[in-house]
Amino acid sequence: MKKIIFFGIVLAIFTFVISNWSAITSREIISGAPPYDVSNEDPGEINDPSWLSNWQRQAGPPKIALQVGHWKTDDVPEELHRLAGNSGASGGGMAEWEVNMNIAEETAKLLEERGIIVEILPTTVPSRYWADVFIAIHADGSTDPYKNGFKAATPRRDMTGNADNLLNYIEESYQNATGLERDPNVTRNMRGYYAFSWWRYDHAVHPMTTSLILETGFLTNASDRQIIVDNPQQSAQGIADGIIAYLESQNLLSG
Repeated sequence: MKKIIFFGIVLAIFTFVISNWSAITSREIISGAPPYDVSNEDPGEINDPSWLSNWQRQAGPPKIALQVGHWKTDDVPEELHRLAGNSGASGGGMAEWEVNMNIAEETAKLLEERGIIVEILPTTVPSRYWADVFIAIHADGSTDPYKNGFKAATPRRDMTGNADNLLNYIEESYQNATGLERDPNVTRNMRGYYAFSWWRYDHAVHPMTTSLILETGFLTNASDRQIIVDNPQQSAQGIADGIIAYLESQNLLSG
């Protein structure tokens, strides 16, 4: 009797796995954006807006922040403890932060040639960090090796009113430079990215920083790796061109 029950349980488990195999294998592995938290999504009412009411951009050359996703996750402060050890995606023998770093460094070179100040940031953003543009550079991952493309997203709460403008420039220039298709599946992880959550974290961007997060491509896709791993200059060109076009539209950089 016990043997019959045992084999019945085994058969039921086997049947469940087979019938749901496609769903199981299609679930994504850890993607570029760190884990979503509902408290990152919307600040609600701003309790003390006094530090924003008289804000003005200081005179000076454009300043750009390029965050290397998943870089130095072991150094995060206590308020970001849930990000510790989050290594992101991997593929082609490379960890995500390495791919992100290569793209960020190549992008910085292109921007600095135009006299733009560039800072490359790790996972931990300085307290109330301000820049004309903040871009979190990440790479995606999936258990489906055919899933490909790039995607970008702006914060759910954009106090600058300029994030959608930046997004349009970046999406167009990145696609032109890399030839990658745009993946429309923007996740809650992206829109609720922790570095946008200035109402929750001390280590987040200043609300008057125009920001977005960019998933440059899938590390788990061979074709995408030909760009983001083998030719990071192409990704960098797409990012730099979009930033420059945005800065020109804001009269922060001459053509």
